[in-house]
Amino acid sequence: MTETTEQAVLVERRGRIMVITLNRPEAMNAINGALSHGLMNAVKELDSDSKLTAGIITGAGRAFCAGMDLKAFSRGEDVGPLGTFVRSGSTKPLIGAINGFALAGGCEIALTCDLLVAAKGAKIGIREVKVGLFAAAGGVFRLPARVGFAKAMEMALTGEPISAEEAFAAGMVTEVTEPGETLNAAIKLAERIAENAPLAVAASKSLVRAAASGIDEETLWKMQIPLQQKVFTSNDAKEGPKAFAEKRSPNWTGT
Repeated sequence: MTETTEQAVLVERRGRIMVITLNRPEAMNAINGALSHGLMNAVKELDSDSKLTAGIITGAGRAFCAGMDLKAFSRGEDVGPLGTFVRSGSTKPLIGAINGFALAGGCEIALTCDLLVAAKGAKIGIREVKVGLFAAAGGVFRLPARVGFAKAMEMALTGEPISAEEAFAAGMVTEVTEPGETLNAAIKLAERIAENAPLAVAASKSLVRAAASGIDEETLWKMQIPLQQKVFTSNDAKEGPKAFAEKRSPNWTGT
């Protein structure tokens, strides 16, 4: 039976959070056409729903994602949406819950996330040079900002992964959990984010990412103008101070 996008990628809503699960555990969640399209569909749904503030990407079974499914690739399955995802990401915060191997394209999915939580024993790396390729979905040029020049160069040239503990020491991962607790930790982090106004969160994410990419400060000031206009004139910008004055929790609408 042909695998569907709904089978390859599971979507669950938990309040203002969307949990996206790569669901090909028998193949260590390797990327095929169904998974590529399913992931992109889920992120589009996340971005378009004002009731959602943040998303989590995790993997079923013992892996986050082991990279490209070479059998599917050789069959000519369309994995184009994955390229769109790693280039565009999401307008909303994405947390990667690295429950196991995040290798090659799986590492590049993780690098598209804004925050990473990883389990003890998890391995993260770009192994493409070992099969005559290189990490062309953003891995080679995104790693330096996450782990530093020297470690990124070592990972890119040797193809050897680093452990969750090494990733934490390098600043790539915000928390290392016991095995089996990674998703729970990611949900707790997402809930802390979701306490805040969605438009303000999205604008903050956008500017932090732009600054991290090396854009000069003058350009950042210009980028901030339309974001500031949108956020500061929003309904949530009125709701926040009102809720504070009334000593109650704000009712964010994302508008």
